[in-house]
Amino acid sequence: MSSSSPYYLKGSPFTVRMNGVIGWLARHGISLMGTAEMSVPGRKSGKMQRIPVNPHTYGGERYLVSARGHSQWVRNMRAAGGGELRVGRKVRPFTAVELPDAEKLPVLRTYLEKWGWEVNQYFAGVTAKSSDAEIIACAGDHPVFRITVTG
Repeated sequence: MSSSSPYYLKGSPFTVRMNGVIGWLARHGISLMGTAEMSVPGRKSGKMQRIPVNPHTYGGERYLVSARGHSQWVRNMRAAGGGELRVGRKVRPFTAVELPDAEKLPVLRTYLEKWGWEVNQYFAGVTAKSSDAEIIACAGDHPVFRITVTG
């Protein structure tokens, strides 16, 4: 990856398999610590793309954080402006607005407090205990969307 390419860390074969299991569980009504399966239309194909996510609540609002960086679901979300969250038969459509880097600090810190055990390896040494400056420095590598459930 060149220095001008946006940050993205591809999942290992094990992680891809685990995501499949977690997504399957969510589709069948089993949410692990609040996980859900997100569907977002592909920006080229229009087909719904599914991925397990960790919806995060901060300050009464809900967010989706891309721990791996500028992934395909992030690009699709930017194009579509929303998607669906599913746990079992409960499907909640949502709209999404991407946060500017300057607004990400409290969301990223609290996300890392809750989900750090799972995602710290994607944050290049930054943890919930890192300084504000360290978290702000990595904010551009981790897109954050504020989501609003519409149905």
